[in-house]
Amino acid sequence: MFKVHKNYAFIDSQNVNLGIRDLGWKLDWRKFRVYLREKYEVQIAYMFIGYLEKNQDLYLSLQKSGYILVFKEILRNKDGMVKGNCDAELVLQTMIDYDKYQKAIIVSGDGDFACLVRHLKKQKKLEKVLVPNIRKYSALLKKAAAGEYLDYMNNLKTKLLYEKHPVRTKP
Repeated sequence: MFKVHKNYAFIDSQNVNLGIRDLGWKLDWRKFRVYLREKYEVQIAYMFIGYLEKNQDLYLSLQKSGYILVFKEILRNKDGMVKGNCDAELVLQTMIDYDKYQKAIIVSGDGDFACLVRHLKKQKKLEKVLVPNIRKYSALLKKAAAGEYLDYMNNLKTKLLYEKHPVRTKP
């Protein structure tokens, strides 16, 4: 049997990024990792993210902030738009680690996770579904996680807003 750690977070990075940007602000991922630890006792935070060679600095920064990155190969459509759907990877990792965590925090507004949420809820393994944008998330997810299991990031701007700091120069 695996040693059970507190709670694990499973983060759909693209859904979070787009949801927060749609609210008109940018998320500070470092602050968000601290928030997850303090608010939900998250010891392990998986972030599911499309892989682009040019984003090495971003990936390193996220890892230094305490995320375990799970990469998805991206594809480009005819218009050159990048697509890296990580839904299956998030569900799979949630089930691989099932015996290792007490409760799961699913961070997404994507309805594709409704079946996972229902299963975790039924097994008493769901702590929270943290939705990036209360105005834009799936009705399927809303139904699956109804009530006490839903929380929203809309009101976290003052805590989690990314503020660019001036670059320090050596004296």
